[in-house]
Amino acid sequence: MIQTLRRSWPGVPWVAPTVVLLLALSIYPLVFSVKVSLTGPAGFSLANYARLVQDRLFLQALAQTLLYTAVALAIEFVLGLALALLIDSLGRGRALFRAGLLAPMLLPPVVVAVIWRLIYNPQFGVLNGTLRSLSINTSALTWTSGEGGALASVILVDVWEWTPFLFLLLSAGLQALPYEPLEAARMDGASSWQVFRDVVLPLLKPVMTLAILLRTMDLMRIFDQIFILTQGGPGFATETVSLYIYRTAFRFFNFGYAAAMSFLGLGLTIVFAKSLMRVMRVSK
Repeated sequence: MIQTLRRSWPGVPWVAPTVVLLLALSIYPLVFSVKVSLTGPAGFSLANYARLVQDRLFLQALAQTLLYTAVALAIEFVLGLALALLIDSLGRGRALFRAGLLAPMLLPPVVVAVIWRLIYNPQFGVLNGTLRSLSINTSALTWTSGEGGALASVILVDVWEWTPFLFLLLSAGLQALPYEPLEAARMDGASSWQVFRDVVLPLLKPVMTLAILLRTMDLMRIFDQIFILTQGGPGFATETVSLYIYRTAFRFFNFGYAAAMSFLGLGLTIVFAKSLMRVMRVSK
């Protein structure tokens, strides 16, 4: 039988180790997580999922995650597109500018969080130190320690690190645009804004969709930067779904409820991705 299998599918011996590894590291943990999320004290139960709509802390963490995602994505997309258009319009020196803009993205997120934690330090941080040198009173500028500005401060760190990612994708999309439609629009007397609105944006939609999808998936599961900068504080001001799942699973050891929250987050991300693809397809 093995010889017959080898003759029928000669590539099976080469693919089999990868399939086994995939099953062991991906499929089995996924199935096990589903089972855990659907298991209660008396066996099969949907109690973990029913609890989600009644958990005020989870709903607050979800709202803050969505707010964080929306604000950070909007700023990063606008800045990334503006930088891509600006650098693309330059003549010489574009490669140097691109290399400089990509530098923040090359740093590990943990390193970025530690650097910005030092920058934000109210006593000896470079930010408050610079403001004090300009004779500005910084006693009220606590950045990540105050409820009012903590979320904004964390968003700023994400914008600083990941705007280059959107810039890279959008810049590559601009470089790949066909020359003929752009030249035809200019010859017809279209202004720069009309060329951008009626030619560049429609042609750039596939790249824009990809960029938004990738950043949304990453932002929805943000954990490391917030954990290092604020640990979800002060109070609950910067708590996200990923942080709440972490606390539920590894501090309170409620793995079933943590798994249910994870699958809800996955479901929301899938719904957003499908909705975005539908919107982009309709607006062509």
